Amino acid sequence: MAMKRRTFLGAAAGAAAAAGLGAPAVAQPARVLKFIPQSNLTVLDPIWTTANVTRHHGFMVYDMLFAVDGDFRLHPQMAEGFTLSDDRRVYTIKLREGLKFHDGEPVRAQDCMASLNRWSKRDSYGQTWAEQLDAMRAVDDRTFEVRLKAPFPLFIEAIGKSTQPAFIMPERFANTDANTQIREVVGSGPFRFVREEFVAGSRAVYARNEQYVPRQEPVSVFAGGKVVHFDRVEWHVLPDPATAAAALQAGEVDWWEQPVADLLPVLRRNRNLKVERLDPLGNFSILRFNHLHPPFNDARIRRAVLLAVNQADYLSAMMGNDPNLWAECHGVFPCGTPSATDVGTEALRGPRDIERSKAMIREAGYDGGKVVLLSPTDFATIHPQGLVSNDLLRRLGFNVEFAATDWGTVVQRRASKEPVERGGWSVFHTNFDAAAIMNPAGHLPLRGNGQNAWFGWPTIPRIEELRREWFAAPDAAAQRRTMEEIQRVALQEVPYVPIGRYFLQAAYRNNLSGIQPNYSPLFWNVRRG
Repeated sequence: MAMKRRTFLGAAAGAAAAAGLGAPAVAQPARVLKFIPQSNLTVLDPIWTTANVTRHHGFMVYDMLFAVDGDFRLHPQMAEGFTLSDDRRVYTIKLREGLKFHDGEPVRAQDCMASLNRWSKRDSYGQTWAEQLDAMRAVDDRTFEVRLKAPFPLFIEAIGKSTQPAFIMPERFANTDANTQIREVVGSGPFRFVREEFVAGSRAVYARNEQYVPRQEPVSVFAGGKVVHFDRVEWHVLPDPATAAAALQAGEVDWWEQPVADLLPVLRRNRNLKVERLDPLGNFSILRFNHLHPPFNDARIRRAVLLAVNQADYLSAMMGNDPNLWAECHGVFPCGTPSATDVGTEALRGPRDIERSKAMIREAGYDGGKVVLLSPTDFATIHPQGLVSNDLLRRLGFNVEFAATDWGTVVQRRASKEPVERGGWSVFHTNFDAAAIMNPAGHLPLRGNGQNAWFGWPTIPRIEELRREWFAAPDAAAQRRTMEEIQRVALQEVPYVPIGRYFLQAAYRNNLSGIQPNYSPLFWNVRRG
């Protein structure tokens, strides 16, 4: 088997060269970094979508007012700092000097206010902050006030979080309706997006922003001095894993974000590569239902699917049989973190009973209507989940249409609220970084606020009520009790099915240094040699 794999990879190396990746690394310009992202970049607006690849793109070209370091501590980033009024209702934020957008225009207070307003329409944390917002006003071009109806102690944390970030963009773009994609990319971050070289499905190019002025302190993940050591970073979309592995081994690319599990042994044997886990907390997978249309607008049917899911089937399909690469996790908060709890998971940790689930579906009155399962063929950790669900849903008696397309199409189609007969969908899989779902504040798939919820749009008033209680809780113990009750309700109402926890490995050439452990690939601080 090993010999066959090596022969196959050797053939794929020629395919990678034919794809235009260029000469081996020894002949590459030292100032160009070539990277294979987790999937195709089809959406350029990091506010409109939660797709991780778009968020990674956002960190390249946009900046934030505040940012978290490697210990999840907040620091000013674009902001010079802030003050808080004695009644804790007015935040005054001042921008640091010299901030410019890539078009040469200065970053102004008006840009920041418009950006925060648009972000708050899409982000779970932002929506909660916006409920407390009284008004924002510019004091001058570098200073603005945020006036709240009542104290909201988590405001700076909300606008500084690194999951679904509050990126700052020019006012003329930030005034775009939050449900409409922005297709121009103008930020103030350390890289410029080179639009004329963008080829969807093939390549995205970023050039060093020569006008960017890093903060004068050491970098720590998203915070601090973002110093860029490459003139260009090129993203090359290589959906075939063998081709990607061959290109990395031949030195035609420098860094592969998410190698598939079955190629890790091959990559580890290459003395010119490093293979390591960069995200200490791991990722979590879910099966998401469309709550607007039959059959999954019925909680009884969602619950029947939940009780039929065997997480090990999914996780082993994704990551192989290496016990270091995955673990079952039946709750809605990340296992291995202080948020985790087993409350309400008893029925999910025993043997699966397919016949019982089939009976529950019949009793709920499922009439054989079509179920559209979206699955991206070019996403190595999501498509295997789709294959497992396709088999499971068919065994449960559902009339499944397996819509296997590219990830970009999935991202576009999952935004549709139409029934399946008019291009809608029923279920899809996706993954979340642990940091994104650590608590009820930013836990997008756990919201139950109907038409304003994340894709799937569940209406679960009790979860929303408990979420408000969590924000108002007087201490950590009260927050913990509320989170346990949220989980109990979620596993009864089933906004989604937890699929489990897995740990991705990154692979890169060993002449790169400065890559920071994190769930997003960050290109500042990275050097060659």
